[in-house]
Amino acid sequence: MRELSLDQAEGLRRARAGRGVSVIAVTGGKGGVGKTMTAVNLGTALCEMGRRVMLLDADLGMANVDLVLGLRAQFNLEHVIDGDCELEDVVLTAPSGLQVVPASSGSFSMANLGIASQVGLIHAFSDLIQPLDVLLIDTAAGLSESVLTFSGAAQRVLVLVCDEPASITDAYGLIKVLSRRKPNTQVDIISNMTESASQGRELYEKLVRVSQRFLGISPRYLGCVPRDEYLRKAVQQQVAVVQSYPSSPSARAFKKLAEDVDKWSGRNGLNGGLEFFVERLVGADAARQEDMFR
Repeated sequence: MRELSLDQAEGLRRARAGRGVSVIAVTGGKGGVGKTMTAVNLGTALCEMGRRVMLLDADLGMANVDLVLGLRAQFNLEHVIDGDCELEDVVLTAPSGLQVVPASSGSFSMANLGIASQVGLIHAFSDLIQPLDVLLIDTAAGLSESVLTFSGAAQRVLVLVCDEPASITDAYGLIKVLSRRKPNTQVDIISNMTESASQGRELYEKLVRVSQRFLGISPRYLGCVPRDEYLRKAVQQQVAVVQSYPSSPSARAFKKLAEDVDKWSGRNGLNGGLEFFVERLVGADAARQEDMFR
């Protein structure tokens, strides 16, 4: 592994100022709730609106965004960490224009990155020179340190929930931990694989009631994505449903989500989203180091 500089301020200075990038994490606590497909289709829909979007596969040890889109990755984030290439060397571009940063699949070392390696990843993003409007982060499942770090570093966290007890419980658990770590984190709820719009709203209300009662917070409702046979077909074909079946129920829902996200992105009021992202990652890293010496 290459020697990693710990001068984090230097990395921040190299980040390009004033780009106003919106950094959005897509997560859910439980696996199988549709995080990756949501991130892929949300990113694709934003690209179709003319936005410059990058999707970071932050499921570092069990990545699959490139596979979902039928892309072939010669390099991935593990090669960046090992010093074999730069971040820009691993970026893939889907037919929609969506830029994808692939990670490793089946890599124990990537799934359990140490502090020094995470600092290296931080610096890799501080060196990124592509102009972006939106950086989407597809997190891993569960409550691993990487999930909490990436979610806490984002400006906005989209939490997916399905109509099953484990999904609701895990989504609440994730919101609980995030609210305690980063009290100002903006959390939005997306009800996924719903049978109707009313079911999606009911799912959200279940989650928001318990969040209000025990956490004193009220996550916002971003909308729902219906269960859709066309989405399953798109997965099999390794394409985004918003491109392959643009009139399907799920495609229309993803496009509506993209419109809502774009409205928020245009008024985030933050100066240089990547700087914000890197700074909060650095802050999370510094906090972990401080905890080690307490």
